[in-house]
Amino acid sequence: MTCYTTQASRTRRGWGPGLLAIFLSCVVATPMLAGQGATPNAAGFKEFSDQVQRYLKLQKAVESGLPAMKSTDLPEMITAHQQALARKIREARPHAKPGDVFTPAASEAFRRASRAALEGPGSAHSRAYMQPGAPNPRMRLAVNGIYPDTEPITALSPALLAAFPPLPVEVAYRVVGRTLILIDVKSRLIVDVARLILPPAS
Repeated sequence: MTCYTTQASRTRRGWGPGLLAIFLSCVVATPMLAGQGATPNAAGFKEFSDQVQRYLKLQKAVESGLPAMKSTDLPEMITAHQQALARKIREARPHAKPGDVFTPAASEAFRRASRAALEGPGSAHSRAYMQPGAPNPRMRLAVNGIYPDTEPITALSPALLAAFPPLPVEVAYRVVGRTLILIDVKSRLIVDVARLILPPAS
């Protein structure tokens, strides 16, 4: 709603009760219009970010019950800690399934954002950026599974990273084919899987 009053009318009549009421109604209506500028992905991305925070609370609670990692160069010690953390997290969320973090609304938001990033003028550059060292698109992916050390990691293009919600350092995005994965960086646990997110290559 937009309200106009001329300088002449204000000078001639002053701020009478009727004009003041109209002015106040305009002021009150303004915040209601502010939300209309929100992107269509905002609600879905908020659901996703809320679920990420929920997972991190669980991760930190589980890790607090494990022996603290000491500064070491021994790969077997690091691997043992990763495996213990993954096992305990798996035990703490035995019924985890696809869609717990990538909710339906979140998945649709990621699809829209992916299409905008990978079907626009810079799509060829974005796809070329992610192509070197891409993992096997037929790799078996399961929630609560482990992302294999032997598989390469696709570096998301800057366009995708800019379109997706930023993540805390404890988790990261991974892409396998058209599938988007959320991985626990400390344990390499697959937190959630969202399939058919990236658009097919033209």
